[in-house]
Amino acid sequence: MTTIQGRCACGAVKYRTEAEPEFSFNCHCRKCQRATGVGHSSAFAIPSDQFHVSGSIKEFKSSSDNGAATYSGFCPECGSPMTSRTERFPERIYIYAATMDDPSDFLPEFVVFEEMAQPWDPPSTQLTQAPR
Repeated sequence: MTTIQGRCACGAVKYRTEAEPEFSFNCHCRKCQRATGVGHSSAFAIPSDQFHVSGSIKEFKSSSDNGAATYSGFCPECGSPMTSRTERFPERIYIYAATMDDPSDFLPEFVVFEEMAQPWDPPSTQLTQAPR
């Protein structure tokens, strides 16, 4: 069993999971661009009930590009973006790869919303497009 651990920039929020990621991806949608402050997010999905947190994650509710309610989770102390979730898949939470204690373990499987990529942050041509 693999343990994935991570934290925010200041260490006030820490997490761990023993769940194997369901999938991993790079997302270029505008919601992810705004939530992370860069051209895309890199994240992996796990079952919500397998996400264990010490500290408190604050969430900001917004709408995704398809209109579904989404929740961007961040540390209330330092503001580090940490998670995302959507009402479309309430059993799943997405964790930003950069928060991992060892982000070199992250390997994206596909890219989503590549058509929304900024010209200064093009999607990887080595990744397949997500099935939609």
